Amino acid sequence: MSECGGRGGGNSSSSSDDAEDEGGGGGGPAGSGSLSPVPAGASSAGRLRRGLRGASLMARRRPELLCGAVALGCALLIALKFTCSRAKDVIIPAKPPVSFFSSRSPVLDLFQGQLDYAEYVRRDSEVALLFFYAPWCGQSIAARSEIEQAANQLSDQVLFVAINCWWNQGKCRKQKHFFYFPVIYLYHRSFGPIEYKGPMSAVYIEKFVRRVMKPLLYIPSQSELLDFLSNYEPGVLGYFEFSGSPQPPGYLTFFTSALHSLKKDYLGTIRFGVITNKHLAKLVSLVQSGSVYLHRHFNTSLVFPREVVSYTAENIHKWALENREALLRWLRPHGGKSLLLNNELKKGPALLVFVPFNPLAESHPLIDEITEVALEYNNCHGDQVVERLLQHLRRVDGPVFRPLAPEPPAQLPEPPLITASPCCNTVVLPHWHSVSRTHNVCELCVNQTTGGVRPSSVGMPQCSFFEMAAALDSFYLKEQTFYHVASGSIECSNFLSSYSPFSYYTACCRTINRAMTGFIDAGHSVFETPTIALSSLEKKCEADPPGSVPHIEENSYLFPGVDMSSTDFTGLSCRTNKTLNIYLLDSNLFWLYAERLGAPSATRVKEFAAIVDVKEESHYILDPKQALRKLTLESFIQNFSVLYSPLKRHLIGSDSAQFPSQHLITEVTTDTFWEVVLQKQDVLLLYYAPWCGFCPSLNHVFIQLARLLPTDTFTVARIDVSQNDLPWEFMVDRLPTVLFFPCNRKDRSVKYPEDLPITLPNLLRFILHHSDPASAPQNLANPPTKECLQSEAVFPQGHISHLEREIWKLRAEISTLQRAQVQVEAQLSSARRDEHRLLRQKQTLEKQHSLLQRHSEQLQALYEQKTLELQEVARKLQELADASENLLTENTWLKILVATMERKLEGKDGATALSAPREATSDHPEPPGPPRLPGSSLPPSNSSSTLASERSNENRTD
Repeated sequence: MSECGGRGGGNSSSSSDDAEDEGGGGGGPAGSGSLSPVPAGASSAGRLRRGLRGASLMARRRPELLCGAVALGCALLIALKFTCSRAKDVIIPAKPPVSFFSSRSPVLDLFQGQLDYAEYVRRDSEVALLFFYAPWCGQSIAARSEIEQAANQLSDQVLFVAINCWWNQGKCRKQKHFFYFPVIYLYHRSFGPIEYKGPMSAVYIEKFVRRVMKPLLYIPSQSELLDFLSNYEPGVLGYFEFSGSPQPPGYLTFFTSALHSLKKDYLGTIRFGVITNKHLAKLVSLVQSGSVYLHRHFNTSLVFPREVVSYTAENIHKWALENREALLRWLRPHGGKSLLLNNELKKGPALLVFVPFNPLAESHPLIDEITEVALEYNNCHGDQVVERLLQHLRRVDGPVFRPLAPEPPAQLPEPPLITASPCCNTVVLPHWHSVSRTHNVCELCVNQTTGGVRPSSVGMPQCSFFEMAAALDSFYLKEQTFYHVASGSIECSNFLSSYSPFSYYTACCRTINRAMTGFIDAGHSVFETPTIALSSLEKKCEADPPGSVPHIEENSYLFPGVDMSSTDFTGLSCRTNKTLNIYLLDSNLFWLYAERLGAPSATRVKEFAAIVDVKEESHYILDPKQALRKLTLESFIQNFSVLYSPLKRHLIGSDSAQFPSQHLITEVTTDTFWEVVLQKQDVLLLYYAPWCGFCPSLNHVFIQLARLLPTDTFTVARIDVSQNDLPWEFMVDRLPTVLFFPCNRKDRSVKYPEDLPITLPNLLRFILHHSDPASAPQNLANPPTKECLQSEAVFPQGHISHLEREIWKLRAEISTLQRAQVQVEAQLSSARRDEHRLLRQKQTLEKQHSLLQRHSEQLQALYEQKTLELQEVARKLQELADASENLLTENTWLKILVATMERKLEGKDGATALSAPREATSDHPEPPGPPRLPGSSLPPSNSSSTLASERSNENRTD
C-alpha cells in the first residue's frame, strides 16, 4: 500500500489519499461513511504535519501563490537590512596610524601595535625598553623627546621599542588594557616587566635604565666601601668568592633580588653592592660566601638569616625592604591628585630641601652636606661608625676602618647640657612676661655654684645656644621669683635649673631706655620672642612693622664664644620634641612647590629650604639670600628646635602691585597690612574670600560707607584671607568679619557684633561709638578737669557692676543649660528604651522572616516536584495521543480493507447462487454442506465470524 501507481489496491489507495486531503468530505462511496472524526487529544505535531501537507497541496494546485509569497518575503528582508544598516554609513572610519617617531630616531616605532613582533625582537636583546603610547595623549607626546634623548645615549646597549597601543586593529590594544599612557616597561633578558613610574625626564629614564643594566655595584676597595655606606640611601652588600667558579652559588639569586627591588620600588632607594675581597668583607662582618649584609646608620645592621628564611630573590628583597632605614627621603609628586605630601607631612614637622639634582652626575657635594647634617642630627649615641662615615664625608683622614659587627652600638654618655664654667647673655624680656612690668632687660647667667654669679662685663663668656635655651625655659617657669622686684635698681635672684639639681641660674634684671633696648635687640638678643609694641601708639598712631628677629646664623659674628660646630647639633633629634623628617625634592622638576612656600620665582640658583609643621599650621623658610650649606641648615634646625623659637612664621600674600590705590576701598595684602592698619587713621577692615557667598553682598554697603566718611581721617579696607596670611592675633574664624582699629588705640581693636546685621546705619553707629574723640591724645596745655578725673575713677566701679551683671547672666544660662541637660538625659533614656524595644521587635521579625523563608523554600521545593510530575504526565499523555493517532490511521485502513473484502464476498455469493441450479441437475449431486468458492479457503460463515472478531478487537482497542 505504500507505493503509488501499483496494480493491486491502487485505486483504493488513491481514493483514500484524496479523501484525507479533502478533509474526508467527498472521497468515494466507501470512504464517505467509514472515516471517523479526529479525537480532541491530537497533538500539535500532528496539526503541524497536516498544515505542511495542506501547504504542499496548495503549492501543487496554486504554484503562483507560493512564488508571490516567497518574493514578498525576500523584499521584506532586503528592506529591513537597508533600514537597520543605514546608521553605519554615517560613521567615518578611523584613519590608519602613522609613525609616532621620526625615521631617523633610534627608537623602533611599531605604530600599528605589532605586539608579537615587539616580543620577538626583545628576546634577542639583553636589555629592552618598551614604550607604550597613545598618539593623542599629551603626556605621550611630551615624553617622546625624552625617550629619544635617552635612546641616543643607550641605543648601542639597549633596544628601544615604541608601540602604539591605541590602534583598535593592533594586537597591543586587544591584549593590553592600560588605564593611563605612557607606560614604560623594561626587560633584563627574561626578567620583567619592570615598570618605570618616575619622572618623564631623559636623565631620570637613562639613570633607571642604567640601574636595570647594572643592578649591582662592584665594591673593590675600602674607599668605595665607605662611599657606599655613607650614602643616604640604604645599602645591601653581598659577599661572593669568584675564585672557585665563574658564578658562585647564590650570586644569580642576589642579582635577581636587585632586579626585584627595582620592580617593586621604582625610585630605586635600595642600592645593591657586591664584594669579592674576603678582607674587605670582614669589615662588614661577612665571612661566608653568599652572605648578605644590610647597612643601617643608627640601628643595628643585619645579616640575612639563611638558617631561618629560604635564600630566594623575593625573600632577600622583602627582608631588605622591611628592615631598611631611611635617612633622607625623596619626594616626587606626579602632578595629579595624590596623598603623597599629605601622608608624609602628617608624620610630623618636615624639612623640605629643594636642590638641583642630576641623576647622572658622579658626585653631589650639596647632597653630601645634607647627608652629613642628617647623620649628625640623628646620631643620638655618638656611634663610632657614624663618626667614621662623617669623617669620610668631610674628606678627613680618619683611623683605619674597623669591622662593623651587627651588634647594638655602645651607649655613650650624652654631652652635658650645661657647662661647668659660668657664662652670661643679655635677654630683652617679652611684653607678656611678669618681670617686664618693672624691668625690661635681664642678664641671665649659667653657673654651678649655689651662691650665684654677679654679672660682669669683663671676663664673662657668652653662653652657647642650648645653654641659653635651657636657662630661658627655667627662667620663664620661675616668674614668681621676681614678683618682689619693684625698684629701678639692678635686682638679682638665683633659681634652680629645671634640668639638673646641681646647676643654678642667676638672673639680674634692670630697666634701660628704649634706644638701648633697640640696640640690644639688634645686636645681642637672640632669644627674644618677637613682639609688637602697640602701647607706643598712645603717643602716635604710626607704628613701624615688626623688625626681623635675628637668628643664630645671622649673628654668628656677635657670638664668638658660641660653638657652631657639631657639638650642640649632634643628636639634636633626641633632645627636642620637634624632631624633623628631612625630605629632598628636585628643584628642576618641583620648583613650583618651593615658590608656593615662599621661594623667589626669579633666581639664578634653585636652592631652597623650608620647615613645614602641619600640626601648628605654620611653616618657616630659610632666608633665600643665604647660601644653602651645612652651617646654615644646622642653624636653621637649631632655631626651630628650641622651646622659644626665634623663627617667624612665614606669611604668604598676593602681589600688592596688582591692586590700584585710587579705589574707595583699599585692598590689603600681607605686605601692606602693617602699613594700612597701623597708619594714623581709623581703619575698618573687612575679611572676605572669593568662595564666601555672603561677602559680595556687602560690597555696596562698604562703598557707600567709604563715600560718606572723609578719606583723610578714615580708611575702609578689605583683605582676601584665602590668598594672604596674617599673624595669628589678627586671624578670624568666620567670614565675613569686620574689625575696627581706632587711631589712638590700635592695640584695642573691636570686632563688629556677629548678631547685628551689617547695614550702613549699624556700621556708622559702630564706628562713632568706638572712635570717641575723648580717646584722642590730649593737649598738654589743657590738663584734665576734676570732673573728668572723677568720671575716670567711677569708670572701674561701673565696669565691675557690668561684670557682675554678666556673671548673673552666665549663672542663669548655666542653670538653663542644666535643666536642658536633665531633659536631654530623659529623652536619651526614653530613646534607649525605644531602641531596646525596637531591637526586640527586630529580633522577632527576623525569626518570623527566617520561618517564612524556610516555608518559602519548602513550597518552592514542592512546586518544583509537582512541576516535574506534571511534565511527566504531559509526556505520557503526549505519547498516548501519538499512539491514538497511529491507531486511528490503522483503523481507517482496516475499515477500507473490510469494505473491500465485503464487496468481494458479495460478488462471490452471487456467483454461487447462479451455479447452484446447474449442480442440482447434474447426475451426481454434491452432499449438503457449505458451498466453496474457487480459490477460497474459508466458507462465508467463517468470513463473517472473522469479520466479527476483527470488529470486536477494534472496539477493544478503541
